[in-house]
Amino acid sequence: MSTPRFRTALVSTAGHCAVACGFCFRADRAHGFLDVATYTRSLSRLREIGIESICLTGGEPTHHPELRQLIRLAHQFGLPVSVVTSARTEAEVTALADVAHLVENVTVSADSRGAMKLGRTKRCLGSGISTLLKTNAPASVLHVSYWNLTDDECGELARLVAEADTELQFSPVLLDEHAIQRARMTVAGYEARQRLDAAVLERHFALGDGFRDYLAHLRSMRRSPGCRHLCRSRALYVSAEGQLRRCPYSEVGVSTHEPRSGVKEFLVRPTTDRVTTDCAAICRP
Repeated sequence: MSTPRFRTALVSTAGHCAVACGFCFRADRAHGFLDVATYTRSLSRLREIGIESICLTGGEPTHHPELRQLIRLAHQFGLPVSVVTSARTEAEVTALADVAHLVENVTVSADSRGAMKLGRTKRCLGSGISTLLKTNAPASVLHVSYWNLTDDECGELARLVAEADTELQFSPVLLDEHAIQRARMTVAGYEARQRLDAAVLERHFALGDGFRDYLAHLRSMRRSPGCRHLCRSRALYVSAEGQLRRCPYSEVGVSTHEPRSGVKEFLVRPTTDRVTTDCAAICRP
């Protein structure tokens, strides 16, 4: 049986993150940084199975003491690198700017005012744009987690993005039933807020069909949790401990220190993972 065609891999540079968003959907929350030896072994395994690019993600990549080395090692394996970051402090932005010319793309995460209040974060839209302007990467994206949007806020965001000449991506804040209760909302109120936010976005931005389909997919999964399809992602995930998984949320994986045969056996095995709202946010079209 041939190995499934995987195109890219998310690589966690650390198991911890200082931002600690209240609505965070990260799967791994262990402490410690990705070891360079483990990372190098992971790159070797990823290249062998046909991975074409990697994305360095969190924790927070700019906190890794050998971030430049991680990028250069990937280049030695012929793998282009992108970075997803929440960099805001002077030290974080400096670390990002120092390697920005070495990567294909930098995505900076930001939150709408409502999302900041809900998740107790400080990743405002303006500071995200400021980070992108200071890094001067070949390509850049501002990824906005949104909740309780207003027309004024979206108008200001449209202006900031136009001035910075950066791409814009959106993700609704995703809450499970327990988080909805903690936020003192009802499920009906939560879903109504999502519909209102989507309507506000439509008034200010040209939303693509893929994003609309993604929102519809989220609604479908919430209403019919038993009908979630098997994972079809073409992206793999490598944890900060060097475990290779089909999805960050999968309960099964294989160490990248395993022999090639063990890694291949894991990848050709039919998946039992079903798509959830959390992983749909990562593997969305």
